Amino acid sequence: MAEAADGIEAIDKCVSLDPDVVLMDVKLPKVDGLTVLRSVQTRAPRSKVILFASGEHKDDFVEAMKLGCCGILLKDSATSLIEKSIVKVHAGEIWLDSTTTAAVIRQFASPTEFPAAHANGKPNRERAQLSQREREIIILISQGYKNKEIAEKMFITEQTVKNHLHNVFDKLGVSDRLELALYAIHNSLHVKP
Repeated sequence: MAEAADGIEAIDKCVSLDPDVVLMDVKLPKVDGLTVLRSVQTRAPRSKVILFASGEHKDDFVEAMKLGCCGILLKDSATSLIEKSIVKVHAGEIWLDSTTTAAVIRQFASPTEFPAAHANGKPNRERAQLSQREREIIILISQGYKNKEIAEKMFITEQTVKNHLHNVFDKLGVSDRLELALYAIHNSLHVKP
């Protein structure tokens, strides 16, 4: 475990210590967090970065995700949430709570900000393949709801939500909730028909 007082020191320590997970403020003295993130991605690519940010820096969330950030936490996050995010990111998952997910989705919804759909080579799928229930779930995912909350809103079990999500991921060729939400916004699936 190590600490850094500014962005330059953060880069140096990431390169020399090669940590599994880095917790870093988006606003750092000398070199800002996004510049540090760029450098860490090239000079210590094994390290996974979780950024701490305040709600006023939502514009940085999208840029951070594009740069390879693995998680974003708001500065007022509970200690238990910080611990959970570290465990999830270390396990290879992306960590965004519902607040940051919604902020990222809103920013990506801007047509000028949206990356080309399916750069991973998977083909775009047709909207008509989705059932009405699957579309309803996509809308709720795009609004940042978790499976349990979706189940309660739709009066179905959490397992049924998971089954629908599995089908949706398969039909649309996406691999996770964030990619689904971004796909939904890009293809206008996040609004009620």
